[in-house]
Parts: sequence; C-alpha cells; structure tokens
Amino acid sequence: MSLKIGISLGDFTGIGPETALKAIAADLELDQTRYLLIGDINQTRTLNQRLGLDLPLPINEKSEPSGRLSFWNPETAPLPSDLGAGAPLAARAAVAWLHQGAQLALKHGIDALVTAPVNKESIIRAGVPFVGQTEFLSQLAGTNKTAMMLLGHDNRGVWLRVALATTHLPLKDVSSQLTRKNIEVAVELASQACLDLGLPRARVGVCGLNPHAGEGGQMGTEEQTTISPAISELQRRGIDVCGPISADALFYYAYKGDYDAVVAMYHDQGLVPLKMIAFEHGVNWTLGLPFIRTSPDHGTAYDIAGQNKANPSSMRAALSLARQLARKRIEAPGSKHQAPEKHEDPNFRKNAE
Repeated sequence: MSLKIGISLGDFTGIGPETALKAIAADLELDQTRYLLIGDINQTRTLNQRLGLDLPLPINEKSEPSGRLSFWNPETAPLPSDLGAGAPLAARAAVAWLHQGAQLALKHGIDALVTAPVNKESIIRAGVPFVGQTEFLSQLAGTNKTAMMLLGHDNRGVWLRVALATTHLPLKDVSSQLTRKNIEVAVELASQACLDLGLPRARVGVCGLNPHAGEGGQMGTEEQTTISPAISELQRRGIDVCGPISADALFYYAYKGDYDAVVAMYHDQGLVPLKMIAFEHGVNWTLGLPFIRTSPDHGTAYDIAGQNKANPSSMRAALSLARQLARKRIEAPGSKHQAPEKHEDPNFRKNAE
C-alpha cells in the first residue's frame, strides 16, 4: 500500500507552490508515495511549465489521490493570473485549501498533510481571523493539546528539536499566557515525538523564561511559580525531563547531545537557535493533532516569489518527515492500514537518526 500525502499549496503569491513542485519533482522517484496537490490547477500548471518541471498534473474530480500525482481544487473560481503579493483573493484561497486538506486528513482520505506557507498579515487583512496554521488546525481538530515543534540538522547531521510552550504571542503577553498546563502539554508531546521518531531516548530539557532562569527569583518568579512545578509533576509521571535551565546554556547542551528535545517558553527563544543551524531545511511539525501535519519552516518570501529562486530544501524535509511518520503509523501494531512497501529513502533514514 502506497502512502497518500496531501499538500495544501498556501499563498499562491508566495513561494509555497514553487517549493512544493520542486520538492515533488526531486522526490517522486524515491518511492511509490502518491501526492494530492490542493490548490488552483490553472496557476499550478502555468508555474509547472515556467519552472520546466514537466510534472503531470491531472485534475481529480474527487479528493481521493488517484495516481502518483493528482490535483484537487476545492475552490470553484480560479485565481486571476495577475495577483499582487499578499492579495486578499490568494489569502482567502490559502485558508480554504488548508481547511480542505485538514478535513481530508481528519477523514483519513490522506495519510499526512503538508502545508505550504501562508501569510498571517495578508489573511487578517483579507478579513479572516487567523493566528497561525498550528492554531487553525488545532481548532478545526477540536483539541487544545497541541504544540509546535521545529526540527532540523546542521551540515554535520547534528539535530535540534524544539517544542514551544507558547506560540504566536506578543512578547509582553508571554508571562501572563504561560501556564503549568501548556508547559506540561509541550513536554509530554515533545517526549512522545522522540518516540515517534524512533529515537533511543526521550530526554527533554526545559528553558527558563527569564535570564539565568530567574536567578532564584531575583530576576523573575515564573521559574518558581509555574515552570518548576510543571516539571516536578512531569517527573512524577515518569517523563525524563530536566529544568528550568537558562536557555543560553540549554541549547548548547542540546546541540552537544545531552538532550533529545528542548521545550522553549516562547517563539523566538526556541526558533533563533533552530534556524541558526537549519534555516534552509527546518521542519514545522504540529504535535498532538489526530493527523500528521508538517510544514516547511519558512514564510511566503514575496520578494523572490515567481522568480525560480526558491530553495525547496525545507519543503523536501517536510515531505520526508511526513512520509516517515505516516509509514511508522501505518506499520504500528493494530493499525487498520496495510503496511506499505519499504523503499530506500535517504531523507527518511536521516530523520530517524
């Protein structure tokens, strides 16, 4: 049984469709995975031709992937060809495609969903309330026990895996929104993620919020009132977790291999070190959803869109991780799916290391 991966094409005035097509062209012969592109067929075919990829893009009347590569456009009106960067039509279409891809995943029509970048500012300006794809998908799935994990490796193959206790918040709101519950959820999901990746260990390090992890309460009390109690409870449950540790030291130890995953307290605390080592091929993985969702760790990059300059490395990594997780889920004892054939996929093997 071959895998079925859905790809929502994101904001069409950005680089998402280009990276998706380039990634598929590079990976199509790795195995027998079937890909369902969710987006505007006319614009995608034009882009496919302009990039010289010559991918077959048949229209699928149903959402079920039919061949190795098929296309489904849940929107009835085609997008105009002259849309400017961040155009409202493109922003609203990106949200619709994301919604339909998630519905397919929830109904088990696909084995995993890979989402191309959207632009939050453009979506909000188009009149759609939107915090981020992670939050959007969590609400759609009816769960508040999710976390964003970013993972990637440097050119020597050294990995960082970072989960976030809070995500898209102004910095001034982090302290008030940081709770024992969201720390516990992030650590539990990060620990489970290590197991899902097939790692031999699941040791999680937790960052402090304040410089020097609060200096014993002299530089903030969140470590004492919120973070430490959460860690104590998690340790009581048998989870291998340490902290709170000053973030500037913890990421050094994690990079050195002392920890398998890090839980950061806020967005940039975790993503700055991750992007330092894996800017071009980092992956965003939403933990805790009832379906597999990965995404490249970059934005719409309006400044280079349509110029054949976009690097597909992060999208390839997102597809590779989606395949890895889907295979493992299908092959798990008690799975309702038939196990697919095994194929040599170097990216798949690298993710499991």
